[in-house]
Parts: sequence; structure tokens; C-alpha cells
Amino acid sequence: MAYNPRKIDPLDLQPRKAVGVALPFSGRAVFNSTYQTKDAIRNNLINFFLTGKNERVFNLNFGAGLRNLLFENITQDKIDEIRELILENLQLYFPRVIVRNLTLDSAPDQNIVQFQLRYAVSETNIEDEVAINFEV
Repeated sequence: MAYNPRKIDPLDLQPRKAVGVALPFSGRAVFNSTYQTKDAIRNNLINFFLTGKNERVFNLNFGAGLRNLLFENITQDKIDEIRELILENLQLYFPRVIVRNLTLDSAPDQNIVQFQLRYAVSETNIEDEVAINFEV
């Protein structure tokens, strides 16, 4: 019988050690910490997709740059382009994230695009989802 062990990040076993920064930035000292790898990865994904190219100082390549695509008419071709950009960025910047489901919904008359990403992290028990709305 095959046994497939899953790895647990050692920091997850130390409840007082923070592994990331929570969103939104509304803590007492601006930042709230995350103490689980699952929460850190989720917040990193949200931060990445909401950040535009050239927006981050000293790391100009960071960010998906999705907002730039929304200043054009939202057509099926534009939705397909956004989907490809999301998948390419995930593969490049988050190689351990495995896409389980990616749905893109749009309201072209209102210039709104919502994407919902269900994902897993390789070699862990982590599965989660992220939903982001872009309004222009």
C-alpha cells in the first residue's frame, strides 16, 4: 500500500512565530501577522494580483498587472488574455501552487471582472481559494 506523506511547515508548529503579513493593513502597528502558512500564501496571492507592474519600489517586476488590462473593453478575448496572464504568473512566481479551478466572470457594461481561484499547495495539505473583484 502506497503512503503519500504530506509536509507540514515547521513554522506552523510554532504558534508564536509569524510567517507573513495579513491583509488588509489595519493592525495596531499597521500590520497584522499571520501564523499559518496557509494564511500567508493566501495573502501573498492577493497582494500579488492586486499589485501592478512597476508599482513596487525596488522590485518593479512584482505584480500581475491585471488592472492595466481592464482599461480596454471587456470581451471574451480580454477574459482569455487575463486567464493566461494569471496562469503564467502563478507558474512563474508561485510554482508550488496547483490550480484546481480558475473562473473568470465579467460584467462588461459595468467594467467589472471577478476571478475566483481554487488552489492547492504541492506536498502539503493546504487547499484554499481566493476571490478578487476588479472594478474600473
